[in-house]
Amino acid sequence: MLRLKNMFDFRLKVFYTAAKQLSFSRAAEELFISQPAVSKHIHVLEDHFKVKLFVRHGSKISLTADGKVLFGFAEEIFGLYRKLQFEMGQRIGKNNGELRLGASTTIAQYLLPGILADFHREFPDIRVILVNGNTQQIESALLQKEIDLGVIEGYTKKAELKYTSFMKDEIVLVTGKNQSQAKTGEIDLKMLKKIPLAIREFGSGTLQVIQRYLKSQHLSLADLNIEMQLGSTEGIKTYLKKTHCFAFLSMNSVTEELRRGELSVIQLPGPAIIRFFNFITSHGSEEPLAKTFMQFVMKNFPLKRE
Repeated sequence: MLRLKNMFDFRLKVFYTAAKQLSFSRAAEELFISQPAVSKHIHVLEDHFKVKLFVRHGSKISLTADGKVLFGFAEEIFGLYRKLQFEMGQRIGKNNGELRLGASTTIAQYLLPGILADFHREFPDIRVILVNGNTQQIESALLQKEIDLGVIEGYTKKAELKYTSFMKDEIVLVTGKNQSQAKTGEIDLKMLKKIPLAIREFGSGTLQVIQRYLKSQHLSLADLNIEMQLGSTEGIKTYLKKTHCFAFLSMNSVTEELRRGELSVIQLPGPAIIRFFNFITSHGSEEPLAKTFMQFVMKNFPLKRE
């Protein structure tokens, strides 16, 4: 984003950050200033507008009605700043600005780092801020304008969002190398209902895909023997290595473990469990930097549907 040289702009940035975080201390950390400095800037704004912007509930804060109005304007202002920096850079043949990117867990951890390294080499003046969460959290962040572009593994078909597929992924059933089924490499539906399973949290795109597969086989999560529910793929992989448990995971997330022989893929009845990674944008409000990133990815990593 443009460097905020005007003190009012900076105070508005302090307010905007505190309003997003609903925390003066987290705003101070994000802006690299002290918490008393955050409080001082907020007080100056309140004095300037003659209103209260936050209600304090002990250590917690919330926006007042006036604070919500100012937050809406601040969001528009900083959005315009981002567009201004990009458009003026374009006039001199330079791509610059700040891209706020949100990605669901599997993509953020196993796919995006390499893509972002290539993107940075081609567009060194574009600053990328990456946040991650499960699919539902990324969709929510986009709807609340906390990010400019989402990259998710789920597909919930929210009417407010546009979904653009860009890469195919396969979900596989895996287990540790010491599990007896690892020797046969296959399992039937009767056995699937009995084996201990570790699954991702609700809201995970991976779990949504698994539920669709189970439905195609006339099963549901309630029919399975769920031993553990964990909030990350890395946590599940570590759990599998130390137990006799199984898990449905993205093939992209277990490549190294399969190569080293630490995990084994178990064949399931029915067709392969295929999903597509998707970009998500808000209808009618596509950010120029988001479009630049999408075009870069789709040019360098063309979608193969076969």
